[in-house]
Amino acid sequence: MAERPTVLEVKDLKKHFPVKKGLLRRTVGQVYAVDGISFTIGEGETLGLVGESGCGKSTAGRAILRLIEPTSGTVTMTGRDITHLSKKELRPYRRQMQIVFQDPYSSLNPRMTAGQIVAEPLYVHGVANGKERQEQVAALFDRVGLRPAQMTNYPHQFSGGQRQRIGIARALALGPKLIVGDEPVSALDVSIQAQVINLLQDLQRERKLSYLFISHNLAVVEHISHRIAVMYLGRIVEHADTRSIFVRPQHPYTEALLSAVPVPDPAIKRTRRILEGDVPSPVHPPSGCHFHTRCPYAIARCKVESPPLREIAPGHHVSCHLR
Repeated sequence: MAERPTVLEVKDLKKHFPVKKGLLRRTVGQVYAVDGISFTIGEGETLGLVGESGCGKSTAGRAILRLIEPTSGTVTMTGRDITHLSKKELRPYRRQMQIVFQDPYSSLNPRMTAGQIVAEPLYVHGVANGKERQEQVAALFDRVGLRPAQMTNYPHQFSGGQRQRIGIARALALGPKLIVGDEPVSALDVSIQAQVINLLQDLQRERKLSYLFISHNLAVVEHISHRIAVMYLGRIVEHADTRSIFVRPQHPYTEALLSAVPVPDPAIKRTRRILEGDVPSPVHPPSGCHFHTRCPYAIARCKVESPPLREIAPGHHVSCHLR
């Protein structure tokens, strides 16, 4: 299969939030939310970014889009480093990068009609005017499974699944190359999740869209992703194609995550790997391998030396001293 053209390249991306205390608001520490992650996404490809709540997935997505400013590292979009571009210079790239948020209700302005919400990106970027803009919005509504007659309705008049379709239509309005889905189906019923996932896949085939799909639901990620990156405490600990991750997980943390995925067949028994202890604080992460405090296989080296993310098989990268 021919190699996909690279749409997004992330190198050693970090986002640290200062911890301030006292009357003078002095910085007394850092929250290491994202601590040096690297990956690429090709045209028409979906990368699933998974991990427990608080591991830095959503922060990484927002830093890539420059919704929050990265502390260091580079983000390259279609061959151009956008990490340090000014707001004016970044404007053309805003059209190429869009986001679908987790909560479809709080991400929509309750004072605007659905049609106005979807038309807003077209207005801001001066893409279309008047009747042409209305026709484009109507076409987007139709494409995501909504009736153009619903353009005059307000967000509270839609169901959760319909609101998320509005969010997807808004993300599509400017013809982006990359869409970041920040837990885009986690707030929806299971049956509606399947419909939205199928819609996203159909749109990907039609428009050669690239997705960064952020989720904690491994069953959903398995269905939609070509490759998966597993995050733990701000770092990627395993990165491979979807089949390799689910058939041959190499990192102990990935094994534990997969053992928690429900199996629909009651005849199949799966050994559950229960992780000991709690997730360490990102303000004071453990030395060496961040996972060693909960790892059943940890050795003395794990406590003092951070394992690099290295390739142990073609396309399969793991951050573990034992692999």
